[in-house]
Amino acid sequence: MNAPDQRGFSALARSRRFSVAPMMDWTDRHCRFLHRLLTRESLLFTEMVTSAAIMHGDVVRHLRFDPVEQPVALQMGGSDPAELAAATAIAHDYGYAEINLNVGCPSDRVQSGRFGACLMAEPALVAECVRAMRGATDRPVTVKCRIGIDDQDVETGLDRFADAMVEAGIDALYVHARKAWLQGLSPKENRTVPPLDYDRVYRLRARLAPLPVFINGGIDTLELAEAQLAHTDGVMLGRAAYHNPMLLAQVDRRFFGATTPDVTLESVMHAMVAYADREIAAGARINNITRHMLGLAAGLPGARQFRQIMSVDACKPGADTSVLLRALDAVQRPPLAQAG
Repeated sequence: MNAPDQRGFSALARSRRFSVAPMMDWTDRHCRFLHRLLTRESLLFTEMVTSAAIMHGDVVRHLRFDPVEQPVALQMGGSDPAELAAATAIAHDYGYAEINLNVGCPSDRVQSGRFGACLMAEPALVAECVRAMRGATDRPVTVKCRIGIDDQDVETGLDRFADAMVEAGIDALYVHARKAWLQGLSPKENRTVPPLDYDRVYRLRARLAPLPVFINGGIDTLELAEAQLAHTDGVMLGRAAYHNPMLLAQVDRRFFGATTPDVTLESVMHAMVAYADREIAAGARINNITRHMLGLAAGLPGARQFRQIMSVDACKPGADTSVLLRALDAVQRPPLAQAG
């Protein structure tokens, strides 16, 4: 098997050691700005954007991001090689560090559009898509997939798919260590019901070396994430990072050897106030920002009041960034002041 041509900068390869997964309706630009305040080193991903949306929708809304988010990867969905190539060429000009093709999402909406996890049954088509995308950019082109779908054999099926990706020239492979059941399970159930098989990803990584292979799925603590690095090139966290974002404040020290102190909740909240003020002045709604911040105070006294202020008060007419400061005050007051 021919080794892939490893494009991109060593800084990107380093950042892939720990990444935050693309999550539909969650990892928008406001979410990514928050996550970047917490970890300077990790690779961040956009939520999935279809090639059709880029070609026929509001391209600025879909693709713009704050330069502070870098390194940030764009995840695209689609199955038309020509359209994916055209969308990649457009995305290239926005300066993303990496372009990733989604071959892992199991939702009915995605299946009806013939992209996502259902494409694991069509490795030749996915390979054609990858080649087309690589021809439209000099940025790394990667794929995110499952270990299989439905009744596929996770040994032969995944090897066949991965071999096709390597021959097409992908720069890296991200693998969610569960099957996707396209019939009978909801997208939510597909995130938890199919059993995890980390060993299968480990075997794939050993077989595909030197292609970088990164693992995703069910990794909910930094301890478990660190353990994955003995067997893979990097680890990707999704829901755990979203629901308890302050764990990202430890990532730079634990995964990248940073010597600077972990960022604090207070510093993050004040930075988000400044960010939200700018965004509101440009037409954003405060609740579209605060909805990504609800878990920041998880485990702290006053966390319940923090969430209530950030979720309920932020939706009231005339709400502004004072909401963030009141929420911060809820977790900074002495415990006796919070009683009753």
